[in-house]
Amino acid sequence: MPRVWNVIFPHSSSTISVEAAIAIYSSVASGMMALTGIVFSFTFLMVQFSANAYSPRLVLWIARDPVVSPALGVFIATFLYAVSALAWVDRLGSQRVPFHSIVLVVALLLTSVLMFICLIQRLAILQVGQILVFIGHKGRKVIRSVYNPMSQNSINEPGIVKDGPQSKTIIHRGNPRVVQSLNNRSLIELARENDCLIEMLVAPGDAVFDSTPLLRVHGSAFVPEDRLHNAILLGDERTFEQDPKYALRLLVDIAIRALSPAVNDPTTAVEALNQIQDLLSRLGRCQLDMGRVRDEKGQLRLVLICPTWEDFLRLALDEIRFYGSSSLQVMRRMTALLRELGSQLPLDRRPAINEWQARLKTTIERAFRTVHDKVEASTEDRQGMGATRPSTMAS
Repeated sequence: MPRVWNVIFPHSSSTISVEAAIAIYSSVASGMMALTGIVFSFTFLMVQFSANAYSPRLVLWIARDPVVSPALGVFIATFLYAVSALAWVDRLGSQRVPFHSIVLVVALLLTSVLMFICLIQRLAILQVGQILVFIGHKGRKVIRSVYNPMSQNSINEPGIVKDGPQSKTIIHRGNPRVVQSLNNRSLIELARENDCLIEMLVAPGDAVFDSTPLLRVHGSAFVPEDRLHNAILLGDERTFEQDPKYALRLLVDIAIRALSPAVNDPTTAVEALNQIQDLLSRLGRCQLDMGRVRDEKGQLRLVLICPTWEDFLRLALDEIRFYGSSSLQVMRRMTALLRELGSQLPLDRRPAINEWQARLKTTIERAFRTVHDKVEASTEDRQGMGATRPSTMAS
């Protein structure tokens, strides 16, 4: 850039003295190196804190904070430009300070200050409330993208594939990976072009190993294997994309970590249950049986593995119920959660909720000895230990 300025504006110079310009450029360059070190320290702090306090599976998402990388780029750019511009001060003994260079270095310096302020503000994301909201937001986003609202005319078809003989099985070769997403549109197009049925044997979030079957092709042996492999996105880390279970998994991880004897923080578990209830409420209103996909002519082309309503309830509640069985806060909050889900969701969701209410009642009966404690633990309380509500379980 200093060379470009010199070519475009060869006679443009600043009134700043050579000595002052050298001092400014040197100070900016050395200061930017210090700020760059702070960015690395900040990133390390966020990663370590999130891994130790919340869940190791959050490290990837915290490290991808949208402010950290741009801030690092701005600081390095300011440092490099200040060093480069320093070489053009008093070039060939001209006693000139390029005007545009000094303007640009000041602009980069001000931008670096703004980015540093943004970094300090991003420390708020390490608060447990913000982490839970972040995970809940990711979960709500993937639910909207994956599932359709529940329809009264939805058809529950059997999951057994009977459309033609098994023709080909595609297996994974290589190191262990995780299924991150499936290109359903590409799979349906392949099945339509080859007049066959594709049965998926893995789902987003599954780990695959060498020789793990990925899918079966029924009715044709001529589907290009490379296109089938390209329709399955594999990676090293589990992601939120197409996997609403992952958001619930992270929320449960934070809750049971808070319930461990080393931490003993049931309030954090209650806050996690707030987000869990919202996700379950949204899932309960969605059509979850989307495992059999047809083309525009009504021909069955793709069979997917989809979690059921019972699977979501088990993932969201079972471990918290087990590890939080001795906590009044957690039991009261779970009582309110199940009661509200049972009163708000459609009728076909309620048998599973009723079963979980019975499990929770059994847990309370086993964990608490006195009648008074059992009644207290069975009381509905959305805050855990706050405003009580009449409970059918308590009665």
